[in-house]
Amino acid sequence: MLYERCSQRVYAQMVRMVGIQDADDATQQVFIHLFRKLDKFDGRSKLETWVYRLASNEALQFIRSRSRHTTDSLLDDPSGYSHDTRERTEQGELLDVALSRIDPELRVVLVLKEQEDLSYREIADAVGIPEGTVGSRLNRARADLREVLLQLGWE
Repeated sequence: MLYERCSQRVYAQMVRMVGIQDADDATQQVFIHLFRKLDKFDGRSKLETWVYRLASNEALQFIRSRSRHTTDSLLDDPSGYSHDTRERTEQGELLDVALSRIDPELRVVLVLKEQEDLSYREIADAVGIPEGTVGSRLNRARADLREVLLQLGWE
């Protein structure tokens, strides 16, 4: 039941954090750790916040264990896609590449805010940092992401 409740959101977080090619493995690792550590959940925060913390830590470990600066293409054969679909996919790929190039500590805060729509308090609890630090990391992450996107040719 816990897996069914949280797996899609954890997977989406992993796609943005470690890339689509490693998201399945990272998601699986999150749930392995979650089930092994379930007895350590003390109920001081929401269960979802605790799961995000495990997922964030797993993503950061994945990133640190590999020095990866590129992502695989999400399109094998773009000829079958409409122009709008292809353009959205290309923008998604550009965003994934840009995200992979910003500092992982900033990326996790940005993904939790923009993709998961967590509050600053929830992000602080999930990542284990002060709430004020969430705001400063989020500002820096957005600035760094914009700079990388511009370097990659985003208009």
